[in-house]
Amino acid sequence: MFHIQGQTKGNVTNSGPQMAITLNTDEQIARMRGDLRMGLPVLIRTKGQMWLAAAVETLTAARLADLRDCGKVQLALTDRRAKTLTAPAYDGDLVRIAVEDDVKWLHAMADPSLDLQVPMKGPFRYLREGSADVHRAALQLCKKAGLLPAMVLVETDQECGALSQINLAILQKINNSRSPMELISNARVPLEVMENSRVHVFRRKDGSEEHYAIEIGRPKRGQPVLSRLHSACFTGDLIGSLKCDCGPQLRAAMAQIAAEGAGILLYMNQEGRGIGLANKMRAYSLQDQGFDTVEANHRLGFEDDERDFMLGAEILRAMGFDAVRLMTNNPRKVEMMTLAGVEVIERVPLTVGENPHNAEYLATKAKKSGHLM
Repeated sequence: MFHIQGQTKGNVTNSGPQMAITLNTDEQIARMRGDLRMGLPVLIRTKGQMWLAAAVETLTAARLADLRDCGKVQLALTDRRAKTLTAPAYDGDLVRIAVEDDVKWLHAMADPSLDLQVPMKGPFRYLREGSADVHRAALQLCKKAGLLPAMVLVETDQECGALSQINLAILQKINNSRSPMELISNARVPLEVMENSRVHVFRRKDGSEEHYAIEIGRPKRGQPVLSRLHSACFTGDLIGSLKCDCGPQLRAAMAQIAAEGAGILLYMNQEGRGIGLANKMRAYSLQDQGFDTVEANHRLGFEDDERDFMLGAEILRAMGFDAVRLMTNNPRKVEMMTLAGVEVIERVPLTVGENPHNAEYLATKAKKSGHLM
């Protein structure tokens, strides 16, 4: 069903010799992320096995039928989502469930915003035989694609030559490694807080999101730099949401850096604690039902915080800084900076932006995430 013999243009099929272009591992992963977001399955090869894997969020009824033509369909969910469904995670960090229902059932299994519409989802037939390594790697790839962490998988003996393919061992290695960061461009950008400023744009070689370093003034390389590691927040930074303290923190950090004469604000594209804006809106919807920030993330299938704080350390080192005065209330940022080889000589508190709409959110950050408020 998924195999393509030749390329077509109009009504003409080119079945002659084709030029072979070999993708490197970063290119393979970038293509697979895009395929999952478009609803295409990918092929994961392991010793003696081939598995088709597709993201539940973008799965259609027609695609599910295609997968069923290839074999028995399995659903993989993280242990966080499994707990919400009162499904024991027999594989530790995930659960495997036989798929015996339609695509609407699968969407309800993955998306907690549908829990009230589809309250009865079980009983489930759990799959416990064999290794769950392919399922685990597929879920990690799904997170990298910015989708709800829920995958359907089918063991197959078909080559499926038209699909993105990768060896399991390579996928596991990539999931647990870091693609190098490159400086793409920079330019002078006069800012309200200080006209003598520059913006540096960094990008990973795997084609994932760009991240920005806003250099305010001219901080001296080789000396500890006043720095803020700020995760992108469209709702708070741009449209003035009162549900968080991100916008006030961003503006206060830039003002304080300017007041001291120089520093770096790292603006990291890790919206919603790393789960993306779409999933953040799902989390907000769950918060309206009474769940706190951490509970909402768990119901979606994510960890408390999916951000990679080491990205900031990589950018700072690339810019010539190896020590910082870090503006944060989050001890984890200090820990990650230190682990990445950037010395934090001082934690500079940044306590601003509390209002009646975010008081509970801030209390949860202190109670469950260890923030020093």
